[in-house]
Amino acid sequence: MTYENIEKAVFLSRPNRFIAHFDINGKTVVAHVKNTGRCKELLVPGARVILQKADNPNRKTPYDLIAVWKGKRLINMDSQAPNKVFMEHLQSGLYIKGITLIKPEAKYGGSRFDFYIEAGERKIFIEVKGVTLEADGVVLFPDAPTERGVKHLNELAQCISDGYETQVVFIIQMDGVRYFTPNNKTHPAFGEALVAAEKVGVKVAAFDCAVTENSMNIGKPIPIKL
Repeated sequence: MTYENIEKAVFLSRPNRFIAHFDINGKTVVAHVKNTGRCKELLVPGARVILQKADNPNRKTPYDLIAVWKGKRLINMDSQAPNKVFMEHLQSGLYIKGITLIKPEAKYGGSRFDFYIEAGERKIFIEVKGVTLEADGVVLFPDAPTERGVKHLNELAQCISDGYETQVVFIIQMDGVRYFTPNNKTHPAFGEALVAAEKVGVKVAAFDCAVTENSMNIGKPIPIKL
């Protein structure tokens, strides 16, 4: 996936989860933060970032935050990007062979999963999680407690008992990482739910991404340590 109308900027402050202030060549601008996670290790004063100028000139926030430099590593910050690049990956036919149906935002009972896939006799629900938290080459999810994430894992496990295949796929919004692991320090219940889901047959996968200033594309599978 690619972005248009990008501009380089410097992070100044984040007054709330949804907006932040940036400097573009000495001018302060407001941007929508498309990631409601804490991201405290990324959004530090002086951090170099990539913004995308909005198409609508009358929008209250004229820019969207796309990516942040953390040292020499560029990390995509767009929470919508993981689903988009995973959709492209599904459409390529490289991940699941013989797909005849891809249905985003699929309902099942009282649940809603990111994707429902049919491939021959296979019927698969997939939940996608974007990962931006990194420490010493290890990437972790979540960066803040997520009861919604725990609920998704429990519901994926339930689908297996109803005869479906299920997967949770972690899209690492950067490259050059060592392995993925659940962030048990921040939310132990998520880590416990992930282990329990894997034990009953939920497939757990993680892919890194090639991130540039104006694009993000799925890269290679990375090791998982539960």
